[in-house]
Amino acid sequence: MSGKDAPSEQPQPEQEAKTPAETPASPGNTPVNEEKTSISCRALVLTGYGGYDKIKLQVKTMPKPELQSGEVLVRVKACGLNFAELMGRQGLYDPLPSPPVTMGMEGAGVVEAVGPEVEDKKVGDRVIVLGRSGIWQEVVVVPANRAIIMPDQMSFEEGAALPINYITAYLMLFEMANIRPGKSVLIHMAAGGVGIAATQLCQAVQDVTIFGTASASKHETIVQGGVTHPIDYRTKDYVEEVRKISPKGVDVVLDPLGGSDTQKGFNLLKPMGSIVVFGAANGVTGQKRSLLALAKLWYHQLSLSALKLMQANKAVCGFHLGYLKEEELISETMNKLLEFYNQGKIKPQIDSRFHFEEVADAMRRMHERQNIGKVILLPEPKKEEEKPKTPTETVEKEEKTEAAATEVKEEATEEAKTE
Repeated sequence: MSGKDAPSEQPQPEQEAKTPAETPASPGNTPVNEEKTSISCRALVLTGYGGYDKIKLQVKTMPKPELQSGEVLVRVKACGLNFAELMGRQGLYDPLPSPPVTMGMEGAGVVEAVGPEVEDKKVGDRVIVLGRSGIWQEVVVVPANRAIIMPDQMSFEEGAALPINYITAYLMLFEMANIRPGKSVLIHMAAGGVGIAATQLCQAVQDVTIFGTASASKHETIVQGGVTHPIDYRTKDYVEEVRKISPKGVDVVLDPLGGSDTQKGFNLLKPMGSIVVFGAANGVTGQKRSLLALAKLWYHQLSLSALKLMQANKAVCGFHLGYLKEEELISETMNKLLEFYNQGKIKPQIDSRFHFEEVADAMRRMHERQNIGKVILLPEPKKEEEKPKTPTETVEKEEKTEAAATEVKEEATEEAKTE
């Protein structure tokens, strides 16, 4: 789910969020509304591969959902936008089913119904929801183990911002790179969702030095967030900047870029260091898929033999949450992250909020790397803005106000004379 190249293996269907209309019927469920035989649901649907216009807001009328054993129905209040969705729109994210398909891998909302044999969730619970797709809609059906109870103090927006970015960052740092006190880390795209999550998690370990790449306008924010050495990748060579401060390089590189940057990251590693490749952002250069960018990415990708790794005393790891099937590991990681949240060690940073109607603007903001933190999508319809007053209306209002003031003044004068 981190938005990188993936093998052709298909995801497990039981982990995908279901559209209520597609949910098979079974007895014993709790309906959303006893009096209704159908519900209306707003959803963001990928209708084909290409630009921003390929994602359409659709309003579906569907039969009242009936839940299978172990399922819950959730009214979604907020959704997270990830780089994987940008790649999915271009047909570059294999775990996403073919169009037409409702997008979205994470969200937060309220449980409205529970299926048979669900004992740890109840109607009214506030939950974080996870799926390989299908979360960008007002109502979703997910397995109960993919609906995680939220802390009382956590907002829906924070809940939607947490799972994908923080699970990715946690597993890369603690399970793969084995980050320890006194180590150093290079975090690319340090102002993005995963970048901020990784920065916060690094601070849970003593004396970790963090190098972070971001445009100059974001440096103040990422330094306040914990980055030790910010680097403007647009105007400076980050390899040279790292070596000026740490001539031997770094212990860990988190690489969401791919291509030639993976080779640079490998060369920056100290002996016994690790690079974790979890994306291919260099392959997404415009609204639509660029064959030239993909060819360049492929041509410059890191290629090593086992002998070369042995001689270098370095490790190369790959991470893709979309293909991680270990449900127990994901659940354990979420529990640990919620513990960190309750302890104040992590807190999702919300960059901006867009209603479903504004999904193109949300994607454009992320694609152009304007965001600092998480971009949130809101299923709730956008309220019509108050009609601006015309100059004539403003003058009339001012005249009425002045007339009323004059009238009050005259009444006060008459009362004074009477007294």
